[in-house]
Amino acid sequence: MLGLQLPELLIILVIVVVLFGASRLRGLGGALGGSIREFKNAVRDEQSAESKPEKTDKVES
Repeated sequence: MLGLQLPELLIILVIVVVLFGASRLRGLGGALGGSIREFKNAVRDEQSAESKPEKTDKVES
């Protein structure tokens, strides 16, 4: 993982919390989670729409 181990990751995390603040990070995390959830729902809806055959009305001439 790019040579980063636990101590380095903890230092980076502390710096990010100090720079942005815990409340802003919480808001960003919530927004990111909502976006991921919406994307998953869209993909699931798209896959279910593809798996269901569309009804076609046969017109006899």
